[in-house]
Amino acid sequence: MDTITVDVVDAVGTITLNSPDTRNAMTLDMCGELDEALGELEADPGVHSLVITGKPPAFCAGADLSHLGDSEEEGLLAIYEGFLRVGTSPLPSIAAVNGAAVGAGLNLALICDVRLAARSARFDDRFLNLGIHPGGGHTWMFQNICGPQTTTAAVIFSEVMDGEEAVRVGLAHKVFDDDELLTAAQAMAAKASTVPRELVLKTKRTIQDIAYVTSQRAAVDHELGPQAWSTRQPEFRALLAKLKTKIRSSHDQGDR
Repeated sequence: MDTITVDVVDAVGTITLNSPDTRNAMTLDMCGELDEALGELEADPGVHSLVITGKPPAFCAGADLSHLGDSEEEGLLAIYEGFLRVGTSPLPSIAAVNGAAVGAGLNLALICDVRLAARSARFDDRFLNLGIHPGGGHTWMFQNICGPQTTTAAVIFSEVMDGEEAVRVGLAHKVFDDDELLTAAQAMAAKASTVPRELVLKTKRTIQDIAYVTSQRAAVDHELGPQAWSTRQPEFRALLAKLKTKIRSSHDQGDR
């Protein structure tokens, strides 16, 4: 692959945007390679989670809009497919935002399940400054994560946030020194490898779907099926048997 690199270590698939000369701007070629890489990682039973990052000096400086052509709608949708493909992946994802995340690059960070930021990260909306309306579900994602006030400050009033400010407003989960960010993101992602892969995927699906549930009772019902499924899996049965053995052993010692 020419515009991204892919590595798998400790059940974590790390995708690095690898066009530093263009500050990792998203092109149609990059979108195609992202789709291909994600398909391969999703098909690998040894991969439980994803980390998305960019080769320095940027995370992703936006989209290459030279692809718009004669049909603006088709050109925009083609560019969107890159980050939208990350959003449709069943694998839980972490964006390791190691520099500027601008426009469509900010969309790529927003669509990941968790965002970790370097102190030097720059969350820079910039759509309006370029004379273009936000797209790709940008305002919906931003508002669902941070609320309308922070969204308006970033989108309309061009407030640019570094890593620490992004954490303060809830845009990022944690902030790290620049040289620690990727290691921290991969270590966090690796925690998903300590439980069965199918359980991880089902739980991510529930977290996504539960946002549209409107009551506690409905939430209980929504979780009941997959929770019952998990109790029938061999991993849970083995842990339950181990716990029962431990309880019996404790009772036996108490009777002596």
